[in-house]
Amino acid sequence: MSFSKPNRSLATKTRLRTPDSCSPFSGMCSVCLLGCPGTCEIGQSALKGREVLYPQPFGSITAGAEKDYPIDYSHFNIMGTTTGAYGIDADSDKAIFPAVNVETEIGAGSDKIKLKVPIIFPGQGSTFVAKDNWEGFAGGAALVGTVVTVGENVCAMDPNSVIENGRVVESPDLRKRVEDFRRYYNGYGTIAVQANVEDTKLGVQEYAIEKLGVEAVEIKWGQGAKDIGGEVKLPTLERALQLKKRGYIVLPDPEDPEVQDAFNKGLFKEFERHSRLGMVDEESFHNRVEQLRKAGAKYIFLKTGAYRPADLARAVKYASDNKIDLLTVDGAGGGTGMSPWRMMNEWGIPTVYIESLLYDYLSRLAAKGAYIPTVAIAGGFTLEDHVFKALALGAPYVKLVGFGRSPMTAAMVGRTNADLYRQGKLNTKANSVEELFAGSIKLIEQYGKEEVSKMPPGAIAVYTYIDRVVAGLQQLMAGARKFSLKYITRDDIAALTPEAARISGIKYIMDVDKEVVDDILK
Repeated sequence: MSFSKPNRSLATKTRLRTPDSCSPFSGMCSVCLLGCPGTCEIGQSALKGREVLYPQPFGSITAGAEKDYPIDYSHFNIMGTTTGAYGIDADSDKAIFPAVNVETEIGAGSDKIKLKVPIIFPGQGSTFVAKDNWEGFAGGAALVGTVVTVGENVCAMDPNSVIENGRVVESPDLRKRVEDFRRYYNGYGTIAVQANVEDTKLGVQEYAIEKLGVEAVEIKWGQGAKDIGGEVKLPTLERALQLKKRGYIVLPDPEDPEVQDAFNKGLFKEFERHSRLGMVDEESFHNRVEQLRKAGAKYIFLKTGAYRPADLARAVKYASDNKIDLLTVDGAGGGTGMSPWRMMNEWGIPTVYIESLLYDYLSRLAAKGAYIPTVAIAGGFTLEDHVFKALALGAPYVKLVGFGRSPMTAAMVGRTNADLYRQGKLNTKANSVEELFAGSIKLIEQYGKEEVSKMPPGAIAVYTYIDRVVAGLQQLMAGARKFSLKYITRDDIAALTPEAARISGIKYIMDVDKEVVDDILK
């Protein structure tokens, strides 16, 4: 069978003429007919060229891979029990699911970052969809009490940034993004600022530390969705020229007179801005960590993408040697921004596989007595069972799960429904925008009705969504009799197939509890 679906996808607005009859590997219609206008990816590429590399419509979507990997988290089931309780008295009146504690913390030193939930929001950068929905996304993270990361390229993409001698001295966009989080900061979580090659050259993280008071910064090695740098589309010649001047690769070259003439004639409508590839080596990584600490960074994170196993080993070892506060590993398959569509589907190590390798590498370091950083796994997670399984598969090292696309979806849905309500286009009994969201009841208890009425609808929506996930996680943990996150182990899940067991090291479901069963039946 083919795990992929080439040559057609809603993501690229392409389809087959004969969807029920196609060649599985090529993705072409079984019979390609002369006279077809070319609705498939081949046909659209013949007309639009490289535009069809990317999910559409640009600027108003997030995208995730359609590839159906051989093993994913559905190949594991959570194991419950009827006896005992961990972290609470084995008493039916006490061991109830609301009593499950899902708080955790991050940090290499004694001054930890406390989190209300084992879920973080990894980097969302300069894409239009992130910028337009940031208030809800970051505000929601603050209400939830977790970590949110400002992704790459924000300062350079800010048309109002002030750059002097090749360094950022002011960025209204980055300043606003930090303030959007701090407005509802409640003592839990933090906001981190990420940097890629261009950001590092521009001194973005130093600016964030020194001028904005940001305590946490994140070094970035690539992305889960792509091995190249980030891309965006630029609709004007002025923006293309500005971003080339700020150090980006801009295609076609906006300084070329023939390119300018073609753009002005309407022969093409958008430029592409690309980031550079990062080049990792141990010494430069160590030096960068030291630079950030000297600049005043209180917490330093590292995020790596779905690179080959040797690069994962480098990330684990370098994070250990440099006492990084948080290591986030992003599995293949997702992408909140402008990842090329085929790359999203066909590049990198899928999440179950990379987390299984991650567990192995961390175990080997732990056996030597090495420092183990707080570790988060990301790559397509959306619901409570995903969180439980990811924590169990990586236990005791993986303590956090990254939600990228899903809280952004919640923020967009909240904003959309609020707009529809104000326009009188929503069939609802709600008497106010905040009444659209079930989670507003708990927020009103904490902040009061007047304050909640001023909150961005997207933030209330993100809070409501994560509150649902947390309640579901508490129920799953209670069923496994684990009343605190630290009690979750690899034995709390079972592999449904021998192949899933082989890859992960998790017991095949028919082998679970064999010794205990023998004792019971003896």
